[in-house]
Amino acid sequence: MTDLMKWPLNVPVLSDGVVTIRAHTAADIEPMYEMATDPQAAKWTAIPSPYTREMGEQFAFNLMPRGWNDGTHRGWAIEAVDDEGKSRFAGNIDIRQTPIADIGFVLHPWARGRGIMARAIRLAVDWAFSEGGVEIVHWRAHVGNEASLRVAHATGFTLHGTTPGMLNERGHVLDAWTGSIRFGDAPVPRTTWAESTVLESDRLRLRPFKDEDLPRIVEGCSDVVTRHFLAGLPRPYTVATARAYVDDCIWQAATGAKATWAIADPANDELIGNISVMDMLGITPDSGEIGYWMHPDARGRGLMTEATRLVVAHAVAAAGLDRRRLVLYAAADNASSNAVAEAAGFGRYGTQRAAERLGDGSYDDLHGYELLR
Repeated sequence: MTDLMKWPLNVPVLSDGVVTIRAHTAADIEPMYEMATDPQAAKWTAIPSPYTREMGEQFAFNLMPRGWNDGTHRGWAIEAVDDEGKSRFAGNIDIRQTPIADIGFVLHPWARGRGIMARAIRLAVDWAFSEGGVEIVHWRAHVGNEASLRVAHATGFTLHGTTPGMLNERGHVLDAWTGSIRFGDAPVPRTTWAESTVLESDRLRLRPFKDEDLPRIVEGCSDVVTRHFLAGLPRPYTVATARAYVDDCIWQAATGAKATWAIADPANDELIGNISVMDMLGITPDSGEIGYWMHPDARGRGLMTEATRLVVAHAVAAAGLDRRRLVLYAAADNASSNAVAEAAGFGRYGTQRAAERLGDGSYDDLHGYELLR
């Protein structure tokens, strides 16, 4: 009977009591236009730009019916209740192809940050596996699209990595973050997201990175002293390099490998440094390594020691990163970095001879420090 039905009768209405996914209606066209012309949608999706209401009608009443009728493209409108108690259009979700499928989704601005998309994805993916003949669903997003990554993470997708040149959108070839979920996988996070929880003292605010930090990252990583002791930094260090670093920090947080903070001046929120807990998926998964650098105009005031103490306290706390052991390494000639380690409570356990390559091509001894919870 179902095989004989045509759109919209063959579109299942699915609901978890909070979010409903259903066939599109004429009332969806105006909010779809609002969604498609929102700057964030334009930035992170392949929605045509400029976008017209006629394009929305073509999508909802031509592409969707054809896809449902031939089984190649199953898409729904997402509906949820807003702050005023009104049930309204919240976004689109698509499961494309079978038995190997990919997923696409986008939310109207009013619906973001409410967990709506995660609920919609669980409904759509569950139907695809149980009724839609799908064995695996692939997710891909622009590198840097943290909102999409968080949804994929929350709904049980295994996060694979970055695939160069996977997306071709509006004439641009773009790298993609990728993941997948298979039939039988639980729709819950597969890794613990290493959040950059805001940490504060009187003189510092440690927080996630923001776009305004990029020029300051470039300045800090182009500094002569920074380059001398962090010889592996790219040369030249550009805004694009800084962007790629921040994107990598987001991905490593999602996989539970590293938590990274921007160190900011609480008076003006300007970035003055960077600190991380790295290597959290190493041989001993309850340990981590502290790494840091300070912008040249913030040195000599004990700020990195203060930031390190904040991060260490968070890292060893059961409610924080829950690390049993932390290590820290500093070149023997880097007096400031060694002083920070000791002032933050680390004990020196040994020295590796000629183990640290410096910016001038020479090798320095490397002191190792440790701290146990």
